Amino acid sequence: MMNMIPARNQKGFTLIELVMVIVILGILAAFALPRFADFGGDARAASRDGISGAIRSASSIAHAACLASSSCSNSGASTVTIEGATVDMVNGYPAAHPATTGNIGIGGMAQVDGVDVSNSGTTFTATIASDCTVTYAEAASGASPTIGGDDTCS
Repeated sequence: MMNMIPARNQKGFTLIELVMVIVILGILAAFALPRFADFGGDARAASRDGISGAIRSASSIAHAACLASSSCSNSGASTVTIEGATVDMVNGYPAAHPATTGNIGIGGMAQVDGVDVSNSGTTFTATIASDCTVTYAEAASGASPTIGGDDTCS
């Protein structure tokens, strides 16, 4: 009788299958890479949105404190004390720039740190990048402050 060699079941992947998987992963990486390459713009936009939200919240909190205080006026200049800090108010909302040394305005209320800030009269500006800013314009009589800015953030 002849010695028969038993048939073996081979297990694993062929070279062709492995090469095809590598090619497919390479193609996916080539298309996904541009999407994830520039996180800088997204990070600046997130910073802008965070600062804008902080300014809106601080403005609302100060306005509520002003409404609750008998010494704060909804027209003209006044002050309100919040957690031991004196906030300069204009028309019932925080001033863009404190009129009195030692007091705070919207920048102090929102605690905007890590970005360039500037005050020019009735406007507070936080600059994240040259095309990415948040501005706070003091409230006109009987109105709310205007919070906006440049939203490109590239």
